[in-house]
Amino acid sequence: MKRPSGLEEAQSPASDIRVFASSCSMHGLGHVFGPGGPMVRRGLWTTAVLLALATLLYQVAGRVRYYGEFHHETALEERESRRLTFPAVTLCNINPLRRSRLTPNDLHWAGPALLGLEPTEHAAYLRALGRPPAPPGFMPSPTFDVARLYARAGHALEDMLLACRYRGWLCGPENFTTVFTRMGQCYSFNSGAEGAELLTTPKGGMGNGLEVLLDVQQDEYLPVWRDTEETPFEVGIRVQIHSQEEPPLVDQLGFGAAPGYQTFVSCQKQQLSFLPPPWGDCSSVSLDPDFEPEPSGPLDPPRPSLGPSPPYSLIGCRLACESRYVARKCGCRMMHMPGGAPVCSPQQYKDCAHPALDAMLQKDACTCPNPCASTRYAKELSMVRMPSRAAARYLARKHNRSEAYIAENVLMLDIFFEALNYETVEQKKAYEMSELLGDIGGQMGLFIGASLLTVLEILDYLCELQEGLGSQRTPVPHLSLGSRPPTPPCAVTKTLSSSQRTCYLVTQL
Repeated sequence: MKRPSGLEEAQSPASDIRVFASSCSMHGLGHVFGPGGPMVRRGLWTTAVLLALATLLYQVAGRVRYYGEFHHETALEERESRRLTFPAVTLCNINPLRRSRLTPNDLHWAGPALLGLEPTEHAAYLRALGRPPAPPGFMPSPTFDVARLYARAGHALEDMLLACRYRGWLCGPENFTTVFTRMGQCYSFNSGAEGAELLTTPKGGMGNGLEVLLDVQQDEYLPVWRDTEETPFEVGIRVQIHSQEEPPLVDQLGFGAAPGYQTFVSCQKQQLSFLPPPWGDCSSVSLDPDFEPEPSGPLDPPRPSLGPSPPYSLIGCRLACESRYVARKCGCRMMHMPGGAPVCSPQQYKDCAHPALDAMLQKDACTCPNPCASTRYAKELSMVRMPSRAAARYLARKHNRSEAYIAENVLMLDIFFEALNYETVEQKKAYEMSELLGDIGGQMGLFIGASLLTVLEILDYLCELQEGLGSQRTPVPHLSLGSRPPTPPCAVTKTLSSSQRTCYLVTQL
């Protein structure tokens, strides 16, 4: 019988897989492809290896699928701080316009839209205001500005603010900024507008926040002419405590402070952090409130912003969306809305802006995601009656008012932090990439005893196998022209490579 040469043995795929299986770090391959042994034993090892591989693939597929679902979890933590930034405090008188500042020209332009008056009711309304009727030959102005009306006829902070202290230091109207809301002209304390430095407090409790004494000027309230959706029946101040990054929305998020009471507001800061897609749905991109009537083409670059965009907030997004909607429908914006569109005239308020805004709110056309980072303030309110009889006499003498006027018009507001600790509500990824790789590595080690280097060994073997098959297909040219000399026997030298793989080198003697 003719013995196979060393070259044929080196080129045998069966011998190559046996050599690889005996040296591979993956468990079970040596028993499946090793030489010798009964077939039953080899079959059992083959079944065990295949079951382990199937279980591994099933577990890995489940982990990858769970990672692709982008789950998140919410962590609540309480932290301490040595100093906290005091929030912005926005104050609005519930009465939007003072009766003593309205003129026949105001009623002509704004009566039907803002007060619900018919032209034939102007004279009676002026009598209810205690004002003389329009003189004969009265001619209204050719134009009218709603913002100027509220700035002129709205309650002035210089008249409402009787006393102001922050952490014991005196403050005044110069520490407030004017802001227009849907309730008219309002005033914000510590708003940070125009780069003003934000106030901070190193202590919690009463006396370490804002204390204001306000006169609601009930004598200036407009008479209730008829019952409408926006007719105020109450008296007092609407207050909103918010961060400097978001605009006030006092008509929806403010609380009331009534005259004749001292209202204590204990605050606790809360920092919220949400994840962007695909783990969450938060956003940090501000919406431009200016509507472009002629959108740019698909090849045109987007128009640059004229100024720095404010930080994204949920309220800011809603106001910008409402402003764009009203500007698209009416060609103007309402007084409290942001943007560069002109302010609507009273007739546009009545005929277009109010109906368009109500229709949009009913359709819920604005979809605003949560901001990725925001700050809000939890509040606890308590109140006591004020002033006492002795204090009423003192306040009446100090402000040159009657005791009855003090009891019906004066209120005190005390806003402070309960403590310097604050809460953080943070969304976190429930399953990170590092955890996915760790789970896959653990499953590989449990079921097949493999690691990342085992994968590299398999890839290296496949590359060598492909190179070996390619070299076998390459024909070797025969350059001998004469008779071929007899081939001497070959000597087979057995060597050991650096990778501990057994190789056979055939050399011609």
